[in-house]
Amino acid sequence: MHLLSASCVCALVISVLLRQVSGLVTVIGLYGETLEIPCNNGAVNAEDTLITKWKYDKGEGLSGDLLVKRRDQNVSIMTTDEYKGRVSMAAKSSLLLSAAKLSDQRTFTCMVVSDITDITEYPINVVIQKTPEGLEISDKAEELEIGKLTKLAKCVAKDSNPAAEITWLKNNTTLKADGKGISIQASLLVNDVTGLSTTSSVLEFSAQKEDTDAVFTCSTKNTLAAAIVSSPVTFSITYSTENLILQVTAQDSLVEGDSMTLKCVADGNPAPTAFNFHLKGEMVKVENDDSYTITNVSRNTTGEYKCSLVDDPAMEASKAITVNYLDINLIPSGNIVKSAGEALHPNLKIDSSGDTKVSWTKDNVKLDKEPKFAKLTFADSGLYECEVTLGLLNQKASLELTVEGIPVITELTKKRGEDGTHEELICKAEGSPKPAVSWSINGTLIDESPFVNGKITQKIRVVPIENLTVSCTVSNELGVATKTINVSSIIEEVRMDKKAPTDENDQTKLVVGVVVALIVTTLVLGLAYLVYVKKFKQGSWKTGEKENGSSEEEKKLEEKVEENSQKAEV
Repeated sequence: MHLLSASCVCALVISVLLRQVSGLVTVIGLYGETLEIPCNNGAVNAEDTLITKWKYDKGEGLSGDLLVKRRDQNVSIMTTDEYKGRVSMAAKSSLLLSAAKLSDQRTFTCMVVSDITDITEYPINVVIQKTPEGLEISDKAEELEIGKLTKLAKCVAKDSNPAAEITWLKNNTTLKADGKGISIQASLLVNDVTGLSTTSSVLEFSAQKEDTDAVFTCSTKNTLAAAIVSSPVTFSITYSTENLILQVTAQDSLVEGDSMTLKCVADGNPAPTAFNFHLKGEMVKVENDDSYTITNVSRNTTGEYKCSLVDDPAMEASKAITVNYLDINLIPSGNIVKSAGEALHPNLKIDSSGDTKVSWTKDNVKLDKEPKFAKLTFADSGLYECEVTLGLLNQKASLELTVEGIPVITELTKKRGEDGTHEELICKAEGSPKPAVSWSINGTLIDESPFVNGKITQKIRVVPIENLTVSCTVSNELGVATKTINVSSIIEEVRMDKKAPTDENDQTKLVVGVVVALIVTTLVLGLAYLVYVKKFKQGSWKTGEKENGSSEEEKKLEEKVEENSQKAEV
């Protein structure tokens, strides 16, 4: 009798139930591991069982006893053959079989006796599996030739059960034999002692150029284990050069003073080791390298360059190379002095290897266009700068323009101070060099503007006590200009302002007096006329004169009165 320790029980690998065919249960165990074979799928109740017995099929209709257990007794080992020391009983009457072998692939039977008349047998079919010890790729080809079916390698899966099925993969994609570019031949070898199988698979492959650097592996699957994959392998694929490319390596765009390297890239494998470089009519042969360097390039380096194979001069590649350059010349430049009214047309000449960008500034302020002057003014003075760019190349030129001329007074004005006690005189002038400003009257300088763009403004405060004609004079080394303005006396202006209301009242009074006098005169003449008529009529009556004469005189008198009345109204 052999009992398993607790540590052995922990190491047990529980078999996996796979199938039940025609009442026969099959369990699978792993080669070399302990296998547990359940009795009636673990449904045996020890309290209801008198006897439990395990036996196995020896073949040819014979059976062999393994062990037996009676109620309330220990397990009794009965076998004396290959199973001695390998069998024991676990819980629920399961059979434990250690160090499983391929020879254990047979039928084991659990016999259960519940009472004298009730005997039941439970046969179980045992299958032992073993994963390959590993996958190894051997007989690797040194190189592959494009379009030629070549033995790539052999993949071997050692000591497995059942025999391993090997699959080839390229870049993790399964390869299948097609009778043309892919051929796979498998073979099997069984070990006479262990019964384990070794599977070999030979891959023949017709490589293409795109298979360069492709990764090949082989793999196999097992029922109880994950897939096994070999280490990856790559192969050198040889093919003749079909294309050449001439590359130019330089930092950014190529400019004068740089270095450039010509590199001839061939698509053959192995790559050619000798090249001819054609340098604008000169040929240089380079061996054991694919590059040629030219230092300190200039604009004369610009042109077409070629490279070719030494072994096959007809196979060549070419490339046009441009060395960028930029030269500018500004005419005139430097310090330029011109007279006001003259014309100036700066001429910028550009010599470059490509299209350029030009920008202008005046006193660091960007201009919208190139400066052209049909008639110079003092305001045109300043620092003019142009900047020309071509890629990373940059050139600058400048001219300092000074416009000179006899000063002129553009404006001479006056205005009463806010407090009314003084006059402010303002003289604005243009000229270059800077004109000096002087006045024909003493005054207090209020301020003088900065001399900018040939312009200057000066203000003075004066308090004239009489009417004056004041002149402003501006002068520089080229000439003098003068302009005058009339300035009234502050005292006189104040007096006139105060007298203005009295004169107006006197005029009003004069008009009213004249009107009243006319009215009085009219009334007096009217009254005199009435008295005269009355007297005239009384006299006629006394003297007996004719009334006609009286009537004519009366009419004349009335006309006279009316004439005086009209004069009075006027």
